[in-house]
Amino acid sequence: MRWNGLLAGIGIVLVTATACGQRPETVSPGAAPAPPASVTPSPALPVQPGSAQTPPAGSAVVPPAQVDASKLPQDYSHEVYVTADGKALYFRAEEGGCGRATAEVQQENAQQIVVNLRETQSTMQGRMCTMDIRYPLVSVPLSEPLGQRKVILVSLKQNR
Repeated sequence: MRWNGLLAGIGIVLVTATACGQRPETVSPGAAPAPPASVTPSPALPVQPGSAQTPPAGSAVVPPAQVDASKLPQDYSHEVYVTADGKALYFRAEEGGCGRATAEVQQENAQQIVVNLRETQSTMQGRMCTMDIRYPLVSVPLSEPLGQRKVILVSLKQNR
């Protein structure tokens, strides 16, 4: 009789473990349409079409020659998108557990835009955090259209 309980427990663990790796096949009613063909998400990062993980319609990838990501960790995404009017930038950030990713313009002038990508970690005592990594899309508004200005990305971490 006690083997029945053990086998049931093992079965539950196996079903749960295999279900965690599956992706939903359907899109919920009212979901946004798939992203436009001009926006190409990074193939290394899984992105659900129509989710908050895709830049706005009409956005374009900023050419890599116009992005300085030398102040980011080597494995950090270098994806930068600009809106059709050039007045907002979108970035693929990285956060995990109790961390939250944000972006802010540190400096903006006629030659360059320096953007701080920040992951703020919670320091709340007794709070349990998951061990996952997420790649949310964060954005910053610009006072003038991007044009040919260089985008410099800087990674910061802080506790809150």
